Amino acid sequence: MHTTRREFLWQSGGGLGGVALAAMLGRDQLLAQPAARRPDGGLHHAPKAKRVVQLFMAGGASHVDLFDYKPELIRRHGQPSDFGERVEAFQNGLGPWLKPLWDFKPYGQSGRMLSDTVAPLGAVADELAFVHNVVGKTGVHSQGTLLQTTGFNRPGFPGMGCWVSFGLGSANDNLPTFVVLPDHRGLASNGTKNWDSAFLPAQHQGTSIYPGSPTPIDDLFPDARARYLTPAADRAAGDVLAHLNRAHAAARPGDERLDARIRSYELAARMQLAAPEALDLTREPAGVLKLYGLDHGRTAFDRDINAVEETDYFARKCLVARRLLERGVRFVQVWSGNDNGFPRRNWDSHEDVLRDHGPLALGMARGAAALIADLKRTGLLDDTIVLWTTEFGRMPSSQGGKGRDHNPYCFTNWLCGGGIKGGATVGPSDEFGYKPAVRRSPTEVYDVHATVLHLLGIDHTKLTVRHNGIDRRLTDVHGHVIEGLLR
Repeated sequence: MHTTRREFLWQSGGGLGGVALAAMLGRDQLLAQPAARRPDGGLHHAPKAKRVVQLFMAGGASHVDLFDYKPELIRRHGQPSDFGERVEAFQNGLGPWLKPLWDFKPYGQSGRMLSDTVAPLGAVADELAFVHNVVGKTGVHSQGTLLQTTGFNRPGFPGMGCWVSFGLGSANDNLPTFVVLPDHRGLASNGTKNWDSAFLPAQHQGTSIYPGSPTPIDDLFPDARARYLTPAADRAAGDVLAHLNRAHAAARPGDERLDARIRSYELAARMQLAAPEALDLTREPAGVLKLYGLDHGRTAFDRDINAVEETDYFARKCLVARRLLERGVRFVQVWSGNDNGFPRRNWDSHEDVLRDHGPLALGMARGAAALIADLKRTGLLDDTIVLWTTEFGRMPSSQGGKGRDHNPYCFTNWLCGGGIKGGATVGPSDEFGYKPAVRRSPTEVYDVHATVLHLLGIDHTKLTVRHNGIDRRLTDVHGHVIEGLLR
């Protein structure tokens, strides 16, 4: 009797046979019905970008100290702040006006004004496009962070990288489509909820990697102390899993959770070979390591945390991001700042902006500038979007003399790369950086998300999934493409 490939794999019982069968059935849509995709199965229009890097400053980076130059704050420094309206501040940080903590200088042919603490970005100033009138919905870290990462200010919704993974699919079967590089000192507000797949198939959630650490990817390899986990035992465990998966699939046709689980196991097996190579920075030329400030031969994990330059933390992740992108990863999220309290190692500078922002901003600027220059060197910048964001800005008034309170009413994003008009500025803020200059037409996170999807060839209104009776999308029921950013 003739035996088909599918029947042979069912009957063979081997671990690799079971995994291969699961992958084949997943592609044939026999294990689970996929969630709703674009009707034509393709892009909605010609894309200008293929991949995204999101640089996230956790804690609320101060736009008026980094990117949004406000001479009026310098002129009125120390005077009582007067916003012309009642202001609801997170910690009543409505002290006197506080001038930028660093001097600003023009850079590039565009004359982009940048503060001294982000001066390394001056080398790529003409690649950057700024949006200075971004507004949030809340001054609470957890909600503000979720809004930027998922498009909703409450949990239960997929991260932006999950939507990109779902909409575009994988460009490399050996690595995840969406990779997250958290801060080495801990997670930001909401933790893994920022990159959870929620109601999208589980294979689209972000995979956390810690470059430079002794264990960059948790549980990818057996613990060295567990000597009983031999290769033979590993194969035997795979056989058992394949058997259980077959039994489960037979009893529950159309269960997408099993499909996602099998895909995860299969990907983990392939990553055992692909991930170490992708994370091995010793393969980089000396000139590239020098560009990122990593030519000293050490890692952040070799020294005490308080003695490590922020460049080691952020630039290392930026270099790994480039290596992942060129190997087909669609979306890389790079985090700066955690939610672990004191000593403060995040951007939530209530007490002392100079102390908190100084090392973080310089490390970020060195890493981001190197990433942009490196992407341009390799030709990847033409079709890679770099998006810099934070959950909200900080007030132009002082808190306790040296700090600044939360400002969800106005803050800055910048973008560069695939399809972005370098040197552009969209949406100015008012003379203090307190609110948008034109309050009736602010930029919302939905607009930024819609623009990124547009550049990837996706109409943000059409990338939807039916969930609990509602057609959900990244931009909720909002969002407009920011035409002024497009070239």
